[in-house]
Amino acid sequence: MPTYHSQFLNPPQLIGNMALLPVRTQYKGPAAIYFFKANIFFRNYEIKSQADMTLIYIALYISECLKKLQRCSSRSQGDTEMYTLGISNFPIPGEPGFPLNAMYSKPANKAEDDTMRQYLQQLRQETGVRLLDKVFDQNDKPNKWWLCFAKRRFMDKSLSAPGF
Repeated sequence: MPTYHSQFLNPPQLIGNMALLPVRTQYKGPAAIYFFKANIFFRNYEIKSQADMTLIYIALYISECLKKLQRCSSRSQGDTEMYTLGISNFPIPGEPGFPLNAMYSKPANKAEDDTMRQYLQQLRQETGVRLLDKVFDQNDKPNKWWLCFAKRRFMDKSLSAPGF
C-alpha cells in the first residue's frame, strides 16, 4: 500500500525546504488530518515535494496531540490542552531540540525564521481545533478509534523529547 502525499507539487512559497501551504483557518497567520491514520503505519516516507515536509510535520504534531488528548475526559479539557500545546514554545528547523534537523533546512534569515514560527504555530492551532472534532463526539465522549493511535510513531519520530 503506498503512502499518501500532498497534492501541492509546486507550492506557492517555501521557507527552507518546507512549503507554506494555504490553510482554511480561524487563526491569524501566513498559512491533513484525513491521511493521518493511513500514514502513521509507515516507518519510511518518500518525500516527493516540499509540501510533503509540511505534511510530515502535521502528522508528527497530530501524534503529540493524541498523547495529550488521551488523558482528557471531556472536550472542554481537550480544548484547553490543545490551546496550550498550540501556543507553547517549540523548536523550529535549525534550532537545537528539533527532531528532524537532518531532513529540514534552516530558515535563511530572521524574517524567514519568524514567518516559519508563525506558520507552524498557525498549523498547530488549527490542527488542534480540527482534531478535537474527530476525537470527541457529540456526547463529549473520547473516540477510541482515534486515541488508539496515540502510541504509534510516524517514521519512528516524535516532536517531543524522550520521556514526555
